[in-house]
Amino acid sequence: MQTTLISGTAVFTELASEWDALARQGMTDTPFQTLAYQQAWWTHLQPVDTTLQTIAVRQSTGELAAIACLYVTADGIVHFNGCVEETDYLDLICAPANAEASWTAVFDLLCSPQFPDWNLLELCNIPAASPSREILAQLAQKHDLTATEVISEVCPVIQLPATFDAYLDELDSKQRRELNRKLRRADAADVNIHIVNPDDDLTGEVDAFLELLQKSTFEKRDWLTNGRRAVFHDAAQAALANGTLQLMFAEVDGQKAATLFNFDYKSRTWVYNSGLDPSAFGALSLGVVLTAKAIEHAIANGRSHFDFLRGNETYKYRFRAKDTEIYKVTIAPEAS
Repeated sequence: MQTTLISGTAVFTELASEWDALARQGMTDTPFQTLAYQQAWWTHLQPVDTTLQTIAVRQSTGELAAIACLYVTADGIVHFNGCVEETDYLDLICAPANAEASWTAVFDLLCSPQFPDWNLLELCNIPAASPSREILAQLAQKHDLTATEVISEVCPVIQLPATFDAYLDELDSKQRRELNRKLRRADAADVNIHIVNPDDDLTGEVDAFLELLQKSTFEKRDWLTNGRRAVFHDAAQAALANGTLQLMFAEVDGQKAATLFNFDYKSRTWVYNSGLDPSAFGALSLGVVLTAKAIEHAIANGRSHFDFLRGNETYKYRFRAKDTEIYKVTIAPEAS
């Protein structure tokens, strides 16, 4: 394996023609490994006093084998680009078969004078199933470092059956009755479910989503910085272009009252964020209705999983989601 260190944003142009093809083969292949998302996050949310340092790993044939897109803080801590708050799954971008050789090459460069000085690797949001967890522990030992891992959060996921009726049958009986009642009430109120399409004004639709997001809770209002707004706009544009955007609204009498910003990617629906105007049509439980309609849409279109992404909010479990874990791996010098 051959490694190259690319400093700064040049990586997004130098690897542009190869990035997404590799990401689609990745051991962690999610919307967050795409070039568009990685570039948008760094462009709008890069932490202060940090430098972007990307290690590209190539086969002896010249074929791109792995991308380790990292940033280094002023006090010498190395993170995945995207870490931590906005990005639900992170990992080395490489095919599973190349994981060990690629991580070995990455680590060799990390531990060489070529890479900026660092004193801690803090790699967040690695999925439980990723081979990176075991490989990193082994490499740390080889380099006389200590590796620890902790579960940082859970990502509740629904494994979808073949039909929506079968899904409803799997719910707790009380939840099934409640959900059916809310769906009937929404139908009686002529609630319209709209999924944004290429003919819509995407900028306006994303602005409508952001307006509902900030109305949802005080926490979301305070979380929604200008940088995060820009990431939503950039991510939506890229996802619409490649056919993976699923921006949904529940509308009553032409008024948007609830929304979901989803990715429809690799046979899975990924619920990136949501919004709701609590003062509008509260009796219709439109947040619940829209989520149920998104699940129904996923099943009708043959999707295998409905991923709520990070957070253990109670409502996710009412929809029969089961926890999956994401880990933070920390690698540091051995204590003397």
